[in-house]
Amino acid sequence: MSQREWIEKDFYKELGVSSSASADEIKKAYRKLARDLHPDANPDDPKAEERFKAVSEANTILSDPEKRKEYDEARRLFASGGFGPRAQGGGGGGFNPGAGGFDINDLFGGGAGGQDSGLGDIFGGLFNRGGGGQRTSTANRPRRGKDLETETTLGFREAALGVTVPLRITSPASCTTCHGSGAKPGTSPRVCPHCNGTGVINRNQGAFGFSEPCDDCRGTGSIIDSPCEDCHGSGVTNRTRTITVRVPSGVSDGQKIRLKGKGEAGLRGAPAGDLFVNIRVRPDSVFGRNGDDLTVTVPVSYGELVLGTTLSVPTLEGRVGVKVPPGTVDGRVLRVRGRGIPKRPEGAGDLLVTVKVSVPQKLDDAAIEALETYLEAEKASGFDPRAGWAGV
Repeated sequence: MSQREWIEKDFYKELGVSSSASADEIKKAYRKLARDLHPDANPDDPKAEERFKAVSEANTILSDPEKRKEYDEARRLFASGGFGPRAQGGGGGGFNPGAGGFDINDLFGGGAGGQDSGLGDIFGGLFNRGGGGQRTSTANRPRRGKDLETETTLGFREAALGVTVPLRITSPASCTTCHGSGAKPGTSPRVCPHCNGTGVINRNQGAFGFSEPCDDCRGTGSIIDSPCEDCHGSGVTNRTRTITVRVPSGVSDGQKIRLKGKGEAGLRGAPAGDLFVNIRVRPDSVFGRNGDDLTVTVPVSYGELVLGTTLSVPTLEGRVGVKVPPGTVDGRVLRVRGRGIPKRPEGAGDLLVTVKVSVPQKLDDAAIEALETYLEAEKASGFDPRAGWAGV
């Protein structure tokens, strides 16, 4: 089958669907046709067998999103004359499949000599051409360095208030001897004369144009006659460096901080990547956290809740007095505005104080006598702690 014959085949027509059919519509159409045309259902019927093969071929292309996209694009190019004289680089009109026959398998891999030559590879040069029919190259563009990741562990209060920490990192970095150029000090890279600095060599073969990396400069577009002795021409060396990181207040466990340009150095002076610092926060024995609010649980006595009191409660930067109203129930949360996590510019969160009754395990005789007297007085006043309780 020639290239023209394959492209001019209407796989949509074979399945009886439109070119805008969805994947489900294509699947349903194929299943119905395959069931009706299957050789087992049509023994000794060569026409049904041929039709079954055609339907199967159409489904192979249209059921694969990538192959369908490439097929549609190729048909569009043929319909618009995209494989006319210009595509052939001049000389002769119409389509020229080149010498020799054409195997449909070459479009989907397994070309001559076992080389992988899929449809995207064959038509890729046509879909990505720059001006003047030449394929543009990215091989000689600056190659940004890779992003790096590291981790640091902070105390709870350090994370809440913010801290400056030093980080030691061993990674590829710009060579300090050649300043990233790759050339020996006092010399400079020169433009590759073979590819004129593009990094690629363009070759025409029949209707198609192919691009491949330049062998002389290895796709970089430049040649270094005198490589730097420290980085051997790469412009990058491994070195250990210490980076001072300012961790802002309010960071939480698992949060990432991005340091722009502190990652791996770019090749031959290209921009460096970024450094991402993963923050781990150790739990605190006193404080907890709920978003930007600081939480703390304060032990109190029963009498303090009944009569009311003022508690001295710790904060991140000192202490604060918290008033407990008379008759406060056990487990109540008292809010102190603006004494939580100091997160700028949104402002600080709140301090949430939970009061929790602490029951004495041992009392002297005087305390026991006083408590018994209190219980009698409590009953006389009519107070019943279980009044209205469902278990009564």
